[in-house]
Amino acid sequence: MVINENEYDVVVVGGSAAGLSAALILGRSRRSVLVVDAGEPRNAPAAHMQGYLSRDGMSPAEFLAVGRREVTAYGVELAEDEVTDAIPDGADGFDVRLAGGRAVHARRLIVTTGLVDELPEIEGLAERWGRDVLHCPYCHGWEVRDQAFGVIASPVLGAHQALLVSQWSDDVTLFLHTVDTLSDDDRRRLAAAKVPVVSGEVAGLAVEEDRLTGVRMEGGLVHPRSVVFVPPHFRPRDGLLAALGAETDDTPFGRFVRVDGTGRTTVPGVWAAGNVAGPGEQVVNAASAGHRAGATINNELVFADLDRAATA
Repeated sequence: MVINENEYDVVVVGGSAAGLSAALILGRSRRSVLVVDAGEPRNAPAAHMQGYLSRDGMSPAEFLAVGRREVTAYGVELAEDEVTDAIPDGADGFDVRLAGGRAVHARRLIVTTGLVDELPEIEGLAERWGRDVLHCPYCHGWEVRDQAFGVIASPVLGAHQALLVSQWSDDVTLFLHTVDTLSDDDRRRLAAAKVPVVSGEVAGLAVEEDRLTGVRMEGGLVHPRSVVFVPPHFRPRDGLLAALGAETDDTPFGRFVRVDGTGRTTVPGVWAAGNVAGPGEQVVNAASAGHRAGATINNELVFADLDRAATA
């Protein structure tokens, strides 16, 4: 049986933007909250985060440090650990076990465990990820504007990324790599944007003095480039949600947990927010989703307690 000091209104699984935002609104709602975080934020390789009003240019590490200070001021408890299991108790909540051996009970769960960016197996990509190998132009485009861009074609979206990043540079080259064909619309748009297309597989990156200098093809030819945009495969960290039986939906980027507008999953009492629920959630979006989930859960608990008291 779970002892009293390990009873929480809400356990938040994951402590980045979505999780801390949920914890903040719940703490301010006088809820007992435990945030369990394994310390593996998706944006850790990036030096700065952009596009978050009033926090533009802040480092991800500083952002999380500020967020943790804010939530603990409202009594939220933080645990550097990992949730290994969450079992519905058959009544009003979940028995939650942590990797470190601790067992707690939660009336509601919010899963904000994010996703993993799995890069194509091209030599040098992973080592330079978040530096001059990038994915999101809204996150990094301004910082690398007007440089020589290389874009590796997406098996899902074709030339989409090359066309998009042409907003940030007039010098963009699309490398088809393993993409066999492009649509007629893509071909017309690439011509209009003056984006040359290079066929053949990319073997690796050319690097000099810790700076990207080019894209090397299988035949050895190097195309001078100083920035590469690459489409990763998005793998949500949704093992806990899967174990709970949460339903998922197919998307062009893989299967993601099904949620409503507040982050509610198909499992009663379980919400999901941030990148675990979709690949397009940037930091500001994830924080907003966490806020909505937290406020919705507090509202639900208020009226559940009132109805229980009225019945009694």
